[in-house]
Amino acid sequence: MIAFRWLAPLLVCTTLAGCASGPFKTGLFQSQSKAERRLATGIDFYEDGDYATASQLLQSSLDTGMRSIHDQTKAHKYLAFIHCASGRERLCREEFGKALDIDPAFDLEQAEAGHPIWGLAFRSVKTKK
Repeated sequence: MIAFRWLAPLLVCTTLAGCASGPFKTGLFQSQSKAERRLATGIDFYEDGDYATASQLLQSSLDTGMRSIHDQTKAHKYLAFIHCASGRERLCREEFGKALDIDPAFDLEQAEAGHPIWGLAFRSVKTKK
């Protein structure tokens, strides 16, 4: 009997952990707006190198009425990255310009700012604003 004393607390902890994780994860996902989910999914596709799908989702996140200024600038930033990486420098600069129009204090992270393509494009747009 002494050997099984640990079994009851273990079962209680396992049961509580299982109950807490399911609704929490579902609630977290459901609390995101359609635009926020499209933004997150678009970034995932960008990171996987599927720029066409990423671009569609990022633009759709903006068209769906994203409320957060931070999320709007993030979507424009990734669209700019896609355009720059695809050799469309004018469109890249336009997307950076849109991000700066939304938030004049918008800036790239240090690693992003040092990129040889979009770092230069961003700096040239920011100096004109």
